[in-house]
Amino acid sequence: MSGPPVRDRAALVELSAEFGRRFATGAAARDLERRMPFEEISELARSGLLAARVPAAYGGPEVSMGEFARIVLNLSKGDPNIAQSAAATFPNVEKIRIYGSEAQKRRYFGLLLDGRRLNGNAAAERGGTRIGDMATRIVRDTGRESGRDDGGYRLDGRKYYTTGSLFAEFTLVTALLEGGRAAAVVPVDRAGVTVIDDWDGMGQRTTASGTMIFENVRLDEDEVMPIPDYGRRRTYEGAFAQLLHSALDTGIALAALEDAVAYGRTHARPLPEAGVGRAVEDPYVQYTVGEMAVLAHGAEALVGRAATVLDEAVRLFHRDGPADRPLGEASVAVAEAKFAASEASVKVSEMLYRIGGASATSRTLNLDRHWRNARTHTTHDPVAYKAKAIGNFYLTGALPPINTKI
Repeated sequence: MSGPPVRDRAALVELSAEFGRRFATGAAARDLERRMPFEEISELARSGLLAARVPAAYGGPEVSMGEFARIVLNLSKGDPNIAQSAAATFPNVEKIRIYGSEAQKRRYFGLLLDGRRLNGNAAAERGGTRIGDMATRIVRDTGRESGRDDGGYRLDGRKYYTTGSLFAEFTLVTALLEGGRAAAVVPVDRAGVTVIDDWDGMGQRTTASGTMIFENVRLDEDEVMPIPDYGRRRTYEGAFAQLLHSALDTGIALAALEDAVAYGRTHARPLPEAGVGRAVEDPYVQYTVGEMAVLAHGAEALVGRAATVLDEAVRLFHRDGPADRPLGEASVAVAEAKFAASEASVKVSEMLYRIGGASATSRTLNLDRHWRNARTHTTHDPVAYKAKAIGNFYLTGALPPINTKI
C-alpha cells in the first residue's frame, strides 16, 4: 500500500481492516520463523494509520475512541504481534497530549504526521519489591567536564518489556525526576541507548518485547516532560491503554473464531457417534462454535461500549471540566471490556481444538499461536483486580484507585 498518508477517519478504519487482512496471510509463518515485522510497521507509519489519534488542532485525524479501538482490533485480528508493536504509538500520543508543552506537541505530532515511528515503549522494569517500582532516573546535566549547567539532562536505567522499540525511531521512557516522575522522548539511535532483542516469551514472539539500556544518555530540555501530581490527579492514560489491550485481545479471539469456522467447514471430520456426514452438521461442533462466537462478539461489544464511555470522559478532561468521576466510570467500563476480552481470547483460542481435533495441532498450521498470543498478552494485567474494582464500584460507588492498571 502506497500513496500519501490517510487523514480521513472512516478511511483510516477501513485501511486498518485492509492491513489486517494482508497481515493475516503471513502471521503463522512470521510466528514460526520469528521473522520480525520491520517493513510492516514502517508501512503502517507511512500510511498515516499510526497518527490516527493526533489531535485535530495539530493537523491530525483525531479518530474517536471507538474508531481507535476498531483500528487496533482490525490489526490484531490480522497479526497481534504487529498490532502490539505498532500500537505503543497511541499511548505515547496521549502522554504527549496530556503532559507535553506546545512546542513538544507541535514537534512530535508533526513527526507522526510525517510518517515517523514513535512506537517505542520503555516503562516496565524488573526487580524492585512490587510491580511498578522504578529505578530509572533523569537528572540535571551539571556539566561534569565543563563544570556548568548547560540546561540538559542525563538518563540512566534499564527497561524490560519494551514492546516495539526494536522497530522504532523514538521511544518514550518513564523515569524518576527531581522527586517526581517524567516521560522523555528519546531517539533510539542516540549514544548510550541499547536495544536488546532478548524477548523469549512463548507468545507474541515477534513483538521484540525485550530490554533497553540507557547509559548516561544525553537529553535536551525539550525532550523531557514532567508528570505533575502523579498519583493524585486522575487522567485517562490507564483506561486508554487498557482499551488498547482489550481491543488487541478481542482481535485474537475473533481470529481464532474465524480459523475454527474455516477448519470446521473444510478439514474437520465428524465422529461416528454424531451420525452425520459432515462436521458442520455435528450438534456439538455447532454448539462449540456458537459458544465461541458469543464470547468473541460479547467482548467486541463491550469494547465498543467502553470506547463510547471513555470518549465522553476524555472530552471533559481536555475541556478542564469536572472529569474525575466520568474518568473513574470510564475506567470501570474499560475494566469490564478487558475482563471479557481476556477471557474470550484465551477460551476461544483453546476451544478451536474442539473443532479441529488432533489434526489441528499440526505445527505447519500453527493454530496454537492464537492461544500462545492470548495467554502471553493477557498476563499484562491481573483481571481478578478488575473484577474486584468493578464489583466495588457497583456495590459502593467507589472509583478505582488512581494510577493503576484497572
